[in-house]
Amino acid sequence: MIENNKETVCAVVVTYNRKDLLIECLEALRKQTRPLEGIYIIDNASTDGTPELLKEKSYIKELPPENLTEPWEKEFEVKNLVDDKPIKIHYVRMHENTGGAGGFYEGVKRAYKEGYDWLWLMDDDAEPKKDALEKLLKVRKHYCVSALASLKVNINGKVIHPHRGYFNFKNIFNGIVKPFDEATLGRRYLKIDHASFVGILVNREAIKKIGYPKKEFFIHYDDVEYCIRLRNVGEILLIPKSIIIHKEAAKKGIYKRFLWKKSLRVPYEKLWLSYYSVRNLTWLGKKYGTSKIHFYYGLVKNYLRKIIGIILFDDNKFKRIKFFTNAYLDGLKGHFDNEKPKKLLYKED
Repeated sequence: MIENNKETVCAVVVTYNRKDLLIECLEALRKQTRPLEGIYIIDNASTDGTPELLKEKSYIKELPPENLTEPWEKEFEVKNLVDDKPIKIHYVRMHENTGGAGGFYEGVKRAYKEGYDWLWLMDDDAEPKKDALEKLLKVRKHYCVSALASLKVNINGKVIHPHRGYFNFKNIFNGIVKPFDEATLGRRYLKIDHASFVGILVNREAIKKIGYPKKEFFIHYDDVEYCIRLRNVGEILLIPKSIIIHKEAAKKGIYKRFLWKKSLRVPYEKLWLSYYSVRNLTWLGKKYGTSKIHFYYGLVKNYLRKIIGIILFDDNKFKRIKFFTNAYLDGLKGHFDNEKPKKLLYKED
C-alpha cells in the first residue's frame, strides 16, 4: 500500500500481443519529466512472448507460472530515466484474454486499492511525450476534476478524432462522440465529455464514487461508458499541450461502395470482434439516448444497411445475418456473453 504525503501517479497499461510496442510505451513512461511512482502492466494472456521480453528488458525478474487459472501479480522495480528514483512495476498476468475492458477493469481496481492518487490509463501502443504528465498535473487543481486528458495524435502529429469530444445522445448511430473544434486548441484546457483510454488521467476520488470500468463490454465503447460516469461526478479536461502519440494500426479490409458511402467488409475470421461494437453501442443508446424515436430509427436503419451489405458483398451470409441480429438484440436486452460471437460464427452446427 502506498504510504506517501506526495500525490502519487500510476500508469495502467493494458497489453495483448504487441510486446515491442509495449516496451516503447514503458520507455516513454520512464522518461516523464514528472516521474511516475508506479506502472501496472496488465498482460491479457499474450501469446507472443511478452513476459519473456519484459524479463529480458529487466522490467520483471521472474516469469509467471504456466497454466494460470486466475490472475497472477508480482511487484518489481525499475529506475526512471530522469532522476534514477524507483518506479514500482506491478506486473499482472491474466489467465485469459479479458479484452481491453477487462484489462482496464483489472488495472484500475488494483491500482486504486494500492492507494495511488491518479491513474494514467493507456494502451500498449501509446507513447506519451516526455512532458505529457507534467503538463496534465499543472491543471489538476481546477475545481471538481474527475479526469484530465492528453491530446491524442497519430505518428504524423495529426489530431485523432473522435477520441476526444462531446457526447451525442440524440442519435448514437450517427456517432456517439462528436469531435471538438481544433480551433480551440490554443486554450489552456477544454471541457470535454469523453477521452478514450489512451492518455486519460483519472482522479481516485472519482473512482471512489463511480467504481471501475465495465469489464462486461470486453472491447469497444468501454471508455465511453466510463466517461459518462466520470462526467456525472466532475469535469473532464483536455490539456492540448500534453501530447500522447497513438500508434494504432489503420483499419485493414476491403471497402465497397454502398449507398453512396464506403463500406468496410470485414473478413469472416475477424468478424467476431464486430459483435462487441454493435452490442455495446446499442446498449449505450438504449440506456442514455435522449430520443427513443431517433434511437430506434437509427437502429433499424443501421441494421438494414448491414443486412443489405451482407447480401450484396459477403460470404457466409446466413451466419453473418444471424450474428449481427444477435448483437443488436443482446444490446437491447443487456445480455453480456462474451463467448457468444465466436460460438455464433465458428461453432459447427
